[in-house]
Amino acid sequence: MIDGGKPFDWGRTSEDYAKYRDIYPREFYEKIVSRGLCVNGQRVLDLGTGTGVIPRNMYPYGAKWTGIDISENQIAQAKLLSEGMDIDYYSVSAEEADFPDGAFDVITACQCFWYFDHERILPSLCRMLKPGGKLLVLYMAWLPYEDKIAGESERIVLKYSPDWSGAGETVHTIFIPDCYSDSFKLVYHEEYPLLVPFTRESWNGRMKACRGVGASLSESEITQWEREHLTLLNGIAPEKFNIKHYAAIAELEKVI
Repeated sequence: MIDGGKPFDWGRTSEDYAKYRDIYPREFYEKIVSRGLCVNGQRVLDLGTGTGVIPRNMYPYGAKWTGIDISENQIAQAKLLSEGMDIDYYSVSAEEADFPDGAFDVITACQCFWYFDHERILPSLCRMLKPGGKLLVLYMAWLPYEDKIAGESERIVLKYSPDWSGAGETVHTIFIPDCYSDSFKLVYHEEYPLLVPFTRESWNGRMKACRGVGASLSESEITQWEREHLTLLNGIAPEKFNIKHYAAIAELEKVI
């Protein structure tokens, strides 16, 4: 159970999310393009699009993007940040998505796949994908056991959100529930290291925009957490630094 069942709402942290979570390096997107996915001539649906990070950054590669998210605040930020781009956004949960049969060549899910009701969403994914269409699951996380700054930052988040299940990440393949095995086959996966650059301000913002802080704590708790976290960073981090991350990709092909 995510965070021990503690409620969270990404809409509460949409402004910080928009400002501080657009951090995927170029290599992250080039891995996708190298697979021939999300490129010119393809129609792509991005599930749990948040502030539209994936559609916005991959827009220059030529695909026609649609992004959906359950949070109206997140979609509002996505539309604002995508001004001038031909991207369609809708505030709807992944489980309620109802696009025409065979509407998409690719469906992406970045940092959100584990939130879905998979038994419920699976038939819709199959229906909305073209024959041979691809489901692309994407993930990136810092490595607290390999990076001191990340580890110490996690320690403070856990002080305020002890049941936060986003802590303690290690490199692993993306888990695909068994229910997908009859409808999709895994055709590719990769896990690879990344160094992501931050300043003290941007790393504080990135941590603030995580589920264990901005999406779930009270305003007074967030203020206390931020004061403590900035004090930590001033003591252990230079003004500019890299945080060790890893990224993972799982490409599934529709078979029925």
